[in-house]
Amino acid sequence: MTVHIAVIGGSEANEPTLAIAEEIGYALASAGAVTVTGGLGGVMAAACRGAKSAGGLTIGILPGTHRAAANEWVDVVIPSGLGEARNALVVRSSTAVIAVGGEYGTLSEIALALRAGIPVIGVGTWRLIRPDGVVDTKLVRIRDPRKAAAEAVRLASRPGSAHA
Repeated sequence: MTVHIAVIGGSEANEPTLAIAEEIGYALASAGAVTVTGGLGGVMAAACRGAKSAGGLTIGILPGTHRAAANEWVDVVIPSGLGEARNALVVRSSTAVIAVGGEYGTLSEIALALRAGIPVIGVGTWRLIRPDGVVDTKLVRIRDPRKAAAEAVRLASRPGSAHA
C-alpha cells in the first residue's frame, strides 16, 4: 500500500526551513510515499522539489482555481477553489502529516489532522499547549528531517491508521 504524506508549512520560509522541507520530500519519495502539499511556494515547493529529485510522485491541492499557480514540482494539480478551506483536503487526503515551520495556516492543518486522528510529526513547528497548561504530545516533535519522514511513513503504514 502506498502512503500519502502531507508536508505542510508556510508559503514563505527561510533557507534552513526550506532545506529541511526538501530533505523530507526526498526521504518520503525514497521510502515510496506520495508527497501531498498545498501546491504553492515555500515549504510546499521545497518538499515537492525534494520528492521529485528522488523520483517521487507529488500532489498539490491549490486554494484557487488556476492550475498554473502550482509550483513546478507538482505532478498532480488539484485546483480546489476553496481558499484556506483546502487545508482540510490536504490533511484528509493524507495518512500522516509533517509540519515544517509554518504560520496560522499550518496550525489549522495540524489541528485538523489531530482532530481526525491522523498522525502529525513536527519539525521546527508549533508547540501545542492544552488549556490546562500541559504540552500536547500528540504532535510528535522530531528535529532530524529523515527521521521525521521515516516516522511519518511508519505511523501511516500501521494497520488501522486513519485512511489506510
